[in-house]
Amino acid sequence: MSNPAQATNGASSNGHSNGHSNGHSNGNPTNGHSNGHSNGNGHQASPNLSSSNSSETLNQFITTPTSPHLSDNVSGRWASMTPTPNNTRPENVGILAMEVYFPRRCIDESELEKFDGVASGKYTIGLGQEHMAYCDDREDINSFLLTVTRSLLTKYNVDPRSIGRIDVGTESIIDKSKSVKTLLMDLFAPSGNTDIEGVDSKNACYGGTAALFNVINWVESRSWDGRYGLVVAGDIAVYADGPARPVGGAGAVAMLIGPNAPMVFHPVHGTHMTNCWDFYKPALASEFPEVDGPLTLTAYLSALDNVYDRFREKNAQPGRMISGGADDSKADTSLESFDFVAFHGPYGKLVQKATARLLYLDFCSNPEKPEFASVDKALLSIPRAKSYNNKEIEKTFVKLSDSIYKSKVVPTTQCMKRLGNMYTASLYGALASLIDSVGDSDEVIGKKVAMFSYGSGLASSFFQIGFRSDVKEIREKMDLKARLASMSVSPCSEWIEALKVREEKHNINDYTPEGDVQKLWPEQTYLENVDKSWRRTYRTA
Repeated sequence: MSNPAQATNGASSNGHSNGHSNGHSNGNPTNGHSNGHSNGNGHQASPNLSSSNSSETLNQFITTPTSPHLSDNVSGRWASMTPTPNNTRPENVGILAMEVYFPRRCIDESELEKFDGVASGKYTIGLGQEHMAYCDDREDINSFLLTVTRSLLTKYNVDPRSIGRIDVGTESIIDKSKSVKTLLMDLFAPSGNTDIEGVDSKNACYGGTAALFNVINWVESRSWDGRYGLVVAGDIAVYADGPARPVGGAGAVAMLIGPNAPMVFHPVHGTHMTNCWDFYKPALASEFPEVDGPLTLTAYLSALDNVYDRFREKNAQPGRMISGGADDSKADTSLESFDFVAFHGPYGKLVQKATARLLYLDFCSNPEKPEFASVDKALLSIPRAKSYNNKEIEKTFVKLSDSIYKSKVVPTTQCMKRLGNMYTASLYGALASLIDSVGDSDEVIGKKVAMFSYGSGLASSFFQIGFRSDVKEIREKMDLKARLASMSVSPCSEWIEALKVREEKHNINDYTPEGDVQKLWPEQTYLENVDKSWRRTYRTA
């Protein structure tokens, strides 16, 4: 996770940075339930809740859909698959179902400019943000993830017994020992399913990707028992009063993972991890992070450089760990290789700069390509370490990448623009936005999506998802655009009051939250009480 320094006026910013069930091709689901956009979640009310070779191209990697064997004791579309002794490794592991949760309330960033007394455009142009979701003390990370998990299970009519692993990604830590995953087990208790592997992963905004990789690896491993996996990620991003506060946000994502999926994962990952103090949360009594704004911008972009280079090297020379491949080994993969690009998105302007950065890296690998004819070749002589703050490089490639940004990146930005930074869920909110933007057409089949995941501290990866079949059902059940539009835009003063209550009541015991339940989505899960022993109970609105 990374975050910003001081925002600037007008169109520029001086460096804010926050910085794989059977396939959908088998027909419509039975009893697929959706509550539409009026409630923002889609779950029912309940009582209290106490090896493919990496040289393969994506098209070679995916195979024709097959119908799995369904176990006799579990019925329904999302029944588990029973492995047989001569089973081969599951194929086309990927995302079978997806859901997004976000609070009902948001603020308008243009109104926040007026409220804060800053220049018009400082947040909306300088940061590229439009709205920011928020919540008061009636919601916490447990309620977020309970809501989004219940919603996915309900909307897609998933049998709770068909889930064999759940991994959670979050940095919104409210307990130093007890995982959020253990709270989610309340959703599976009525079915008697306690045989579910997985716990939480933590490293800033990278936790969702770590959780995703864990579940994919489980499905593709010898330990897989034929059931589905769930990835659940989400956060509540809040900051102390200051320049970072406008780039907060909130939201959560749940993904059902299994074979024969409409969205499949290419086996190549480019990863970069190192020790960096750009953003961290050492004060456990507070939700607020320590942020080095300029460092987190550089850390985000340098991580992007490293993971993109490594992805391209591994793609060109599969099965080899390369520390510094020749430029020509990387040139085979470029922005032209992808139909869409999804970034971890702390705020819009950084995502636009990241797009430009990838084009700059393509230029460095193959400067003689016709599209770079207008670029001053003297830029090649600038050392990598000095290129991050070079305004000529930034300006040149932001302009040159404008059409790429609009066609390949903008379709992924809907959640970011409306909800702000969802931390661990941010990248997957971008994927959900893409599904909502282009998923109503069969033309999406065969398209490739580059994914950049970043978490401060730092951990980062670059990987690829491909659309193997249509995602119309997922798009319909998420109903993302309509649900986002149905959010309530609050006065900035109400947002400030919510932040004040969260700060004052953070991690206290023997406490009943003050927030108004009427301002929540119908049927969402919320925090009801914290007892003297800090045990939390939840209720459904």
